[in-house]
Amino acid sequence: MSVKGQFNVRSAAADTFAMVIFSFITGMMIEIFVSGMTFEQSLASRTLSIPVNIAIAWPYGVFRDLVIRQGMRLSGNGWMKAASDMVAYVMFQSPVYAAILFVVGADVDQIMTAVASNAVVSGALGVVYGQFLEMCRRMFRVPGYYQQA
Repeated sequence: MSVKGQFNVRSAAADTFAMVIFSFITGMMIEIFVSGMTFEQSLASRTLSIPVNIAIAWPYGVFRDLVIRQGMRLSGNGWMKAASDMVAYVMFQSPVYAAILFVVGADVDQIMTAVASNAVVSGALGVVYGQFLEMCRRMFRVPGYYQQA
């Protein structure tokens, strides 16, 4: 396998690992403690989210890296990387999250509350997820991904 092939596999594996773990934990906390979903509804949502997160993890990682590169062209400050992480997270994750909640039977009010809550706290979630993703990429020894120190 070529170096580029190894990069794709390592990158996809790291991005998938990060997305599944992070989304499970944060999603369940938001659904139960903020949106008022039952434990059973949240567990169903989180279970359904695993294959969805596997499917979207690597594309999200690529999208996030693109958003960060574009943001860093505007400003090289650390706040721009954090803002870019937030923008990427909200833009990519909100529609996916709403669809998962709809499929598991959450009502419209629960979906709106969960997605809006997720968007509001994405200032923190997006940045924390970005740091977690970069930690996972280092752990998986992914070479050549965009990383601002």
